[in-house]
Amino acid sequence: MRRIFYSFLIILLLIACSPEEDIDISEEDDTPLIKDVKIPNTIFTSEKNNSVIAEEEMKQSIKIYLDSSEELDNASYPFEEFLWDEDQELHKSELDKLNRINKLVKENDENFSNYILNNTLPEGYQEESERISRYITASNEFIHELNETIDNIVDEASDGSFPDIDMKSIKDKTRVVNGREQGKIEEFLDKENIDTKAFGRGD
Repeated sequence: MRRIFYSFLIILLLIACSPEEDIDISEEDDTPLIKDVKIPNTIFTSEKNNSVIAEEEMKQSIKIYLDSSEELDNASYPFEEFLWDEDQELHKSELDKLNRINKLVKENDENFSNYILNNTLPEGYQEESERISRYITASNEFIHELNETIDNIVDEASDGSFPDIDMKSIKDKTRVVNGREQGKIEEFLDKENIDTKAFGRGD
């Protein structure tokens, strides 16, 4: 989720650049190579409908959803880094892999959302589960929108024009995806002893 902050910062830096200037946003990092990326084989799924969910099952469901989201996020990151270089293009097999990851992200979000809306959750879990679902789904949408915005900035700046940026849409997303909301989620996870890889909490 830290990518949201860095992507937003990049947008601000790109806006500040003159269209005549060369834009170089590459940097040295430890991003794994695309060929080394493995598609996560687990996302959240459930066939339960109109059921009463026990507390331990709910804790496990939240863990699976958040862990899957984090793993998919990590898997997609190398592709985004690769595509920053305008001289690089994905081969069909690589593009298929990225599309598969994006499809799993959407399925993971939709499956968990349906699960918490169509079942009776343990006391104290409904509101926080909905908060988690809103936050993660908005985060994924936010990253996608930021990537598209950055692409447009780079493309239009290279043509010597100054791009229009829908900052209102970006700010609207930050009403859901922000440190305060993340803090509430982490406080809930700690209170209920739910161990997860999300939010930099695990390996």
